[in-house]
Amino acid sequence: MADICTQGLDTGFVALGYTRTAALGVVQGLTELLPISSTAHMRLVPALLGWQDPGSAFSAAMQLAALAAIVSYFWSDVRYVAFESIAAVRKGHWSSPALRLALGIVLATVPIVIGGLLLSSSLNACGSPLRSLWVIGVSCIVMAGLLALAELYSRHRRDMNKMSVLDALIVGLAQVGALVPGVSRSGSTLTAALFLGFKRDEAARFSFLLGIPAITLAGLKELFELYRAHLSLEGWSILAVGLIVGSISAFVTIWGLMRFLERFSTWPFVIYRGGLGIIILAGVFYAGWS
Repeated sequence: MADICTQGLDTGFVALGYTRTAALGVVQGLTELLPISSTAHMRLVPALLGWQDPGSAFSAAMQLAALAAIVSYFWSDVRYVAFESIAAVRKGHWSSPALRLALGIVLATVPIVIGGLLLSSSLNACGSPLRSLWVIGVSCIVMAGLLALAELYSRHRRDMNKMSVLDALIVGLAQVGALVPGVSRSGSTLTAALFLGFKRDEAARFSFLLGIPAITLAGLKELFELYRAHLSLEGWSILAVGLIVGSISAFVTIWGLMRFLERFSTWPFVIYRGGLGIIILAGVFYAGWS
């Protein structure tokens, strides 16, 4: 379908209406926090159903739904990092684990902020080549391979309280890869943390906490861009429905993922991502998907 633009911003979600946007809110909530790429699903599901592509603006703004789920689920961790790090600064306890974690999260956010600003015009433009299905398909396959290697070679022994600032920076650099559609922010950061030897559930926990600043900045920036583009009142209400449904879906996803990773490996995600990438590329080259 043709792109729908509002002053150059891809706002295809408005044409979908409330019901379809709510359905995509469920998809976004399920896939945003799993290491399987929400962008891949937000391009593929509408295409298979014959719906309008909701656009990159919708995907970026919907990250606020994931933010609400992360903060509410990990509230004890968020409160610990925030308040204990402030207390450590006041008391001069520079070796405090909470302060070290807070510093690591802040420093690890810098790379994706810089990358996001540099690629913003390309990512959000109508018909952006970075949202092409072949790019997404290749990204899915590459990340499936990297996650498989992480599973094979990781020791899965380290806890999050043993994370150094250097560890956080490495995971933060990996997070930049999520700017490429199909890579997945949770997938890239989880993979990097596994390579560093962290337990699967601890790697996921840090991945979520690390994502809070980046998700907040990306989501708020997109809301501002939609405001500047004079999105209609109907558009805002449709987006609100997606955000509400997406936040509920995302919370359930976190709950399930954390329990899964406490008991099992990430191989199901490796297989799923690899298979998804192959299906997408087959559709592009043999069925004419676009």
